[in-house]
Amino acid sequence: MKKLDKLILMSFWGPFIVTMSVVVFIFLMKIMIFYIDDFVSKDLGLWDYARLFFFFSLITVPTALPLAMLLSSLMAFGNLGEFFELTAIKSAGISVVRAMAPLFIVAVLVSIFSFYFNDRVSPWANLKGYSLLYDIKTTKATLKIKEGIFYNDLPGYSIKVDKKMADAQSMKGMVIYKHDNRSYERGNTQIILADSGKMYTINENSNLVIELYSGTMYTEENDAGGGTPAYISPMASGAAKPVSSKFTRNAFDHFKLVESLSSFGMRRTDEGQFKYHEFMKNIDDLNHTADSIKTSYNETKKNLLPNSQQYFSYNYKQGTDKTLKPGKWIDSLLTRPVTDSLKKEILTTAKSSAASMQSYVKSNQDYLQAKLKDASKYELEKHHKYTNALSCLIMFLIGAPLGAIIKKGGFGVPVLVSVLFFILLYVLINQGDKWVKEGLLSVPVGAWMANTVLFIAGVYFIERARSDSRLFDKDVYQMRIKRIKSFLASRFGKTRLINS
Repeated sequence: MKKLDKLILMSFWGPFIVTMSVVVFIFLMKIMIFYIDDFVSKDLGLWDYARLFFFFSLITVPTALPLAMLLSSLMAFGNLGEFFELTAIKSAGISVVRAMAPLFIVAVLVSIFSFYFNDRVSPWANLKGYSLLYDIKTTKATLKIKEGIFYNDLPGYSIKVDKKMADAQSMKGMVIYKHDNRSYERGNTQIILADSGKMYTINENSNLVIELYSGTMYTEENDAGGGTPAYISPMASGAAKPVSSKFTRNAFDHFKLVESLSSFGMRRTDEGQFKYHEFMKNIDDLNHTADSIKTSYNETKKNLLPNSQQYFSYNYKQGTDKTLKPGKWIDSLLTRPVTDSLKKEILTTAKSSAASMQSYVKSNQDYLQAKLKDASKYELEKHHKYTNALSCLIMFLIGAPLGAIIKKGGFGVPVLVSVLFFILLYVLINQGDKWVKEGLLSVPVGAWMANTVLFIAGVYFIERARSDSRLFDKDVYQMRIKRIKSFLASRFGKTRLINS
């Protein structure tokens, strides 16, 4: 390897590692902020958060690689141009294209890595990450009791406290309504009043302990036998036994309740429930699914005409010469006298058949459109495996010549230019996908539209860099504006002289 190649690679790898880390962090925070309401106050362990961040960090890598490649290549050549190293390279007879050769090889290798990552790692990370997020979303929040408000998320209990102490365990003025399985029909069957108490978890947060001090427990017990009748239904005429209630009151100095928090814990869902999504599939799975959908679409389309014949009361028959000829039913119908009842019967039958046929056509049309849309989604994702990988190389073709033209390093102008081109890439990708799903473009055209436009821009910038263009120099445009002004002034000045 020549010293020139080492110099360019050394100026590239530092910004690439830094920008890659920053971009992954930014996209990770974007995802976390979007889903923050789903996992706050879930009392998750550090291991669960670490796994969630790890999986979603992997998910952001395919999106971050093109932007990191664009920004780092632009900064590398911008630094070389800013410190006149690129000028020295050109003066030694080495072209800009030759100087870009080592980074071009790196961009090809990064594109290959991106393709493998998109095809193998990203589906696995999406499956693990979103299934874990679903498990967190379905996990109940931990006990968040507020003063003066009944807390009802603990199954079988309604709890209210007057005051919470600073240790988050001790409480004053506790009221607990305990329900049994029939409480919703009979009301609260047990009420506990306590002057103070504590609430804490044991056994790795699997059980909740409620310790109460200086209180009273009131219990209502129903008895179908004797006792004081509490209520007798007016529908009963003597055969039914009276229902009686017995109230008990127990005072205590110290009372302890232990309840399971199994419903609050996080349960692992079968990951197979999420594998249907196109983001969870590699290219082989996407091809298989798309082919299956197309097969189903073709079979449905093929059976449209045979299945529609059930909605017709009469049919034409096919003759020996393969032409449609009227069947016997026409002769038999013409021989019948045309009466009002026959007209009514014919119109009613025709109207019913037309309505049934219309419903049949509409349902099949919606079904076929849904199948085409599903097939387009899987085909789009398959093409994006390639386009996302190739966009790393295209971003290099834009960033390297732009850096040589701008001649500015650091995180100022390069960041601004990189963000603008990345936004353009993002908008074109989403617009292409939208037009494909709306049926305005074919899948390959819509999927490759963004890369095609940016590739043309990259080729243009390379040509400008080869000719040492001053594309972004302010004085160039100032000179052009002056020329235009002088031309207009001379033109209109002569016209005024002639008219005068």
